[in-house]
Amino acid sequence: MATAKPLYDRLSKNITAFPPEEAREMAFMLLDHYFGLRKTDVLTDKPLPPNRTEPDWFKILERLNRQEPIQHVIGTTIFCGLEFEVSPDVLIPRPETEDLVRLIMHDFADRTDDVPILDIGTGSGCIAITLARFLPQSVVTGWDVSDVALTLAQRNAEHLKADVTFEIQDILNVPTDFVHRYDCVVSNPPYVTRSEAAVMERNVLDYEPGLALFVDDNDPLVFYKAVADFCTRHLTNSGACYVEINERFGEATQQVFSDRGFTNIHVYKDIHGKDRSIRATF
Repeated sequence: MATAKPLYDRLSKNITAFPPEEAREMAFMLLDHYFGLRKTDVLTDKPLPPNRTEPDWFKILERLNRQEPIQHVIGTTIFCGLEFEVSPDVLIPRPETEDLVRLIMHDFADRTDDVPILDIGTGSGCIAITLARFLPQSVVTGWDVSDVALTLAQRNAEHLKADVTFEIQDILNVPTDFVHRYDCVVSNPPYVTRSEAAVMERNVLDYEPGLALFVDDNDPLVFYKAVADFCTRHLTNSGACYVEINERFGEATQQVFSDRGFTNIHVYKDIHGKDRSIRATF
C-alpha cells in the first residue's frame, strides 16, 4: 500500500530551485492539495487515498523548478483560513496582508450597525471577501482597474459565499461626482519601485502582475496620495483608512496622511520589525 512519507520525501528532494526548507513546505502543500493529507498525516506516514487520481508530478516539479509560485501550480492559496483561487493576473495574498485584515476586524468587531467598506485594488478579492465573511455587519465594495482580476474576485466571492460588490474603478481617476462615503477604506496598492525589481526573487518578478506591484521611482507614493485625497472627501467622520506600505517609505507615507489633515496616524510593523501598514483617522 502506497503511503505518504515516501512520496513526500521524493517531492521535497526533487524541488531543487528553492532552499530545502521551502521545498519541504511545498511538498506538504502538494500532498494537502491533491490528497487532503495534513502535515501530521504525512509525518505519521498515513496511506495515500486508494482511489486517488495522480497528478503529473513531473510537470509539477518542472514548473516549480522554473520558480513558478506553488500557488499558481495548484491554483489556490489560503488567506485568513479561506481558500482563494489565484492566477498570474493577481497578486498572491501574503501573511502581511492578513495582519492588516485582522486589524480592521478588531477595530470594527463591536459595531452593530452597517459598516460600509471600500477595498481599493482588490485583486483576488482576498481583503474584501475576508472582511465580508468575518464582519457580518459590513457592506463591502472592491475596486480594481483590471476586469480580469475582478472576474476572478467575483468567482472567489461566489465560492466563499461572500456578499461583495466588485466594480472597475481607478483610484487615480475617480469621477468628480462620486458621492459615496465609507467607514473603512483599505488598500494594498502597488508600492514596489522599479529600481527594487533588480533584487526581487524570480518567482515574484516573472510570475506576478507588474500592474499590481510596481510604481515609478520618481513618485513612489502616488497611490497613497490618491487614497488619502479620496479619504478626505469620502471617509465618514468616525472612519479610518488602512494601507499596506513599502518598508522603505514608512515615515514618508505617514507624512502623506499628515499633510492631508489626518491627526491619528499609526505605523504598524510586521513580524520582521519592518514598517508594513498604516492606520489613519481624522
